Parts: sequence; C-alpha cells; structure tokens
Amino acid sequence: MHFEKIIKSIKERREELQVTQETLAELSGVGLRTLKQFESGKGNPTLLTLSKLADVLGMEVRLQVKNLFRNE
Repeated sequence: MHFEKIIKSIKERREELQVTQETLAELSGVGLRTLKQFESGKGNPTLLTLSKLADVLGMEVRLQVKNLFRNE
C-alpha cells in the first residue's frame, strides 16, 4: 500500500467515525502534533504509530512481502 493511501485510509476512517484529531491522539497515545503532521502528509509515522492509530479506529496494519521471484 502506498503511503498516500495509508494517510487517506486513516483520515477517512477517523472522519467516518466522527472522531476528532484531538480524541484520536488521546485515545491512541500518539501526539496531536504527530497526528496532524501525518494527516497533512508531512509526517513520517513509525509502524508502531500506525498500529496505535489503526487499533483505535478498528483497523489493522499488515505487512506483505513481495514475491520477487516467480516460479516459472
């Protein structure tokens, strides 16, 4: 998933649930400034930060390994 899609997904889910940035920051333990930077596309959150935000929003962060070699 591209970084822009992650940002969009988190922000859309937050808005869908009608959760303010302040509330999400408080519930997730992520700093409000960090969250605002992330949603504006200026931040570079860690996997832990993404996991905290996703957990509060009822989302899941998954990593997928690319198949670099194809069996032919």
